[in-house]
Amino acid sequence: MTRILPGVIAMAIVVVASNILVQFLILDGLLTWGAFTYPLAFLVTDVMNRVYGVSAARRVVFIGFAVGVICSLIGSQIMIQGDGYEFPAVALRVAIGSATAFLVAQLIDVAIFQRLRDGAWWKAPLTSTFIGSTIDTALFFTIAFSATVSFGAAADGEVSWAWEAVPFLLSGPEAPLWVTLAVADWGVKIAIALIALIPFRLIIGRLQPIT
Repeated sequence: MTRILPGVIAMAIVVVASNILVQFLILDGLLTWGAFTYPLAFLVTDVMNRVYGVSAARRVVFIGFAVGVICSLIGSQIMIQGDGYEFPAVALRVAIGSATAFLVAQLIDVAIFQRLRDGAWWKAPLTSTFIGSTIDTALFFTIAFSATVSFGAAADGEVSWAWEAVPFLLSGPEAPLWVTLAVADWGVKIAIALIALIPFRLIIGRLQPIT
């Protein structure tokens, strides 16, 4: 456990920071600051996989999942004042979508990285993060916001604002708001996946692989 402690701490920081920063909107609500920190979870997972192996990477993922669940439980108990009503900081569907997407996407990332680890140094982290990020985005936004999924009237009502038809990416044809949010979020994830290759290379260059 001691050898993966830096990875555990890094993952916990990313998860906690993302849960806090997701509350702050930018670009007319198109993104949140959390969109820029959350993708770093894939960097942490990939570094742990490269340096300490698949089992260590999975342990870090499960710990990150536990931290995320705790954050969601805390957020669900924090009530925010709206226009004459209260609503939880973390809606039920958002909490379920976040936990599901994180665990599934991160474990898929680990599995893909493991299969490609003997190729060019960039191939495993880039491919696993690209696929993991795509799955993460699809799962989260579908579970959390899609009108085709229902968790009951109360839970659906908390996220019904995302069903509003708006110009796609603020300027295209009309589409449900959650679709625009998903595409914008996915774009940030992919951009950071490319940028993260630089710290990935630097970090593994300084650490002695033991697998």
